Amino acid sequence: MSKPTTRYAVILITVLFFLWGFALNLNPILIPHLKKACQLSDVQSALIDSASYIAYFLMALPAGLFMKRYGYKAGITLGLLLFAGGTFLFYPAAETRQFNFFLVALFIIATGLTLLETAANPYITVLGDEESATQRLNFAQSFNGLAAFLAPLAGGAFILSGRNVSATEQQAMSTGQFQAYLQEEASSVQVPFLIIGGIVLLVALLISRTALPIIEKEDLNLTTKSSGSILKETNLVVGVVAQFFYVGAQVCISSFFIRFLEQVADIGEKDAANMLSGALLGFMIGRFFGTFLMKYVSPPRLLALYSLMNIGLLAIAVFGQGMVPVYALIGVEFFMSIMFPTIFALSIRGLGSKTKLGSSLVIMAIAGGAVFPVIMGRVSDLSSMQTAYLVPAICFLPILYFAVKNFAVKNVQLTASH
Repeated sequence: MSKPTTRYAVILITVLFFLWGFALNLNPILIPHLKKACQLSDVQSALIDSASYIAYFLMALPAGLFMKRYGYKAGITLGLLLFAGGTFLFYPAAETRQFNFFLVALFIIATGLTLLETAANPYITVLGDEESATQRLNFAQSFNGLAAFLAPLAGGAFILSGRNVSATEQQAMSTGQFQAYLQEEASSVQVPFLIIGGIVLLVALLISRTALPIIEKEDLNLTTKSSGSILKETNLVVGVVAQFFYVGAQVCISSFFIRFLEQVADIGEKDAANMLSGALLGFMIGRFFGTFLMKYVSPPRLLALYSLMNIGLLAIAVFGQGMVPVYALIGVEFFMSIMFPTIFALSIRGLGSKTKLGSSLVIMAIAGGAVFPVIMGRVSDLSSMQTAYLVPAICFLPILYFAVKNFAVKNVQLTASH
C-alpha cells in the first residue's frame, strides 16, 4: 500500500476507536433517561449496562472465528452494520416505550462494537511501519478517550431534558398528560441515534471501499511452545479476576454518576452530565499522567497506590455530605485511568505462545460491566444510591491484591485500553 493510502486507512480505523468509545459512554446518559421515560427501578436501569457488556462476553469468540474465516475487513464492515442497525432500532423502541426493545437494540450495538474492538487493535498495528505500531495504537486510543469526554456532553445537550416530574406534580397531572410527558422524554433519543446510525453507515461504506491489508499469519514472533492448560497460569487467572472487578467498578462509577449527583447534592441531570464529562476528561488526563509516572514508579506499585486511593475516595463518597462526595467521585475517575491497560499488560506478561488466548480471556473479563451495575442497582433500591457506591469500593480490593502480587515486576508495555 502507498503511504497516502495507508494514512487514509489509519484515519478510518482510528475513527472506529472514537465510535465505540462514544457509544459505550452514552450509557451513563441512557441510564437516568430511560429510568425516567420507562419508569424503571435502579436495578432495572442497570440492565442497560448488562445488555452492552454481556455482548463482549458472549460474542468475543464468535467475532474472532468470523474474522479468522472471512478476514478483518469483513468483520469491521459487519460490526459497523450491526452498530448502525442497533441505533436505528432506538426509533421504534422509543415509539413503543418498551424497555426490552431498548435492551435488544443495545445488545445489537454492543455486538457490533465487539467486532470492531476485536479487529481494530491488530489492524492499526499493521497499517505502517512495525517500529511505530505501538505509537499508532496509543494515538488511536486517545480518540477513545476523547469520545468518553464528548459523549456525556452531547447526551446531556440533546437527550436529557433536565425536567423531572415530582410525585406531587404527577398527582396534579391527568393520566394522559403524564403519559405524554413520558413519551416526549422517550422520543428525545430518536434523532440523536438516527444521526449516529447514519454516520456509522457512512464509515461502513468508506471502509468497504478502502483497500486494507490482509493479515496472512499471526503470532509469528511467539516461539515459546505451549505447555499445559492456560488455567494453570496463576497470574493470568488472578489478572482476569482483577479485570472482571475493575470493569465492573468502572461501569458502576460512571453509569450511576448522574443519579448519585441528583440524590446526594441535588444537582440537575444536565449539570450532572456536564460534570461527568469533566470527570471523564480527568480520566483521560490521568492516563497520560500515569504513563509519565511509570517512568519513576513500577506499574504494579502505582496500580496498588491508585487502588488504595479509590477505596479511600469511595469511602468519602459514601459517608460524606454536600459537595464533598461529588468531588471524591470525580477523583476516582482520575485514579481509575491506568487500571485497565496495566492489569491487561501484567496479566499476559510472559505467556509466550499463550499470549493470544490469554488476551482473549482478559478481554472477556469485560463482562464484569454486565454484573456489578445490577448488584449496585439492587443495593440502591434497597437503601440509597450513595450507599450503593460501596459496591465499586469493594471491587478495588481484588485489584489491590493483584497489584501486590506483581510487585516484583519492574516495567510493562501498555497497549490496551478501555
